[in-house]
Amino acid sequence: MPYLRVRIATENPSKHAAQEVATVLTQLAVSDLGKSASAAAVDVQFTNPANWFIGAQQLAANQSSFVVEINITAATNTRDAKAKFVRDVFAAMAAQFPHVAKTSYVLLRDVTSEAWGYGGKTQEFRYITGVTD
Repeated sequence: MPYLRVRIATENPSKHAAQEVATVLTQLAVSDLGKSASAAAVDVQFTNPANWFIGAQQLAANQSSFVVEINITAATNTRDAKAKFVRDVFAAMAAQFPHVAKTSYVLLRDVTSEAWGYGGKTQEFRYITGVTD
């Protein structure tokens, strides 16, 4: 059950860009982190590169940047799996958007199982009861 929030600074994203980002990030959450695709929520937002700054400098012409944040249940993934996810997300975003700035971020947040859930049930409840839906 991951929740992903994505902000992308790029000029003229294609009309299918949000769907492509949601698809690839969901696939990586499944393959790298073992998450359920059916419970993955992805919020993709585009922003004007003129409003994106790195080191207090506006993005260069034709440059893109991004922040991908993913909330996952604490203690469900290894350091190696998280590192792989960071690498794979960066590579996927760099393949999709032009001239991605090195200073683009992937952030994994480990949220305690009793502090979040979906469908009205916490992840702690799902763990204790064996409920998987």
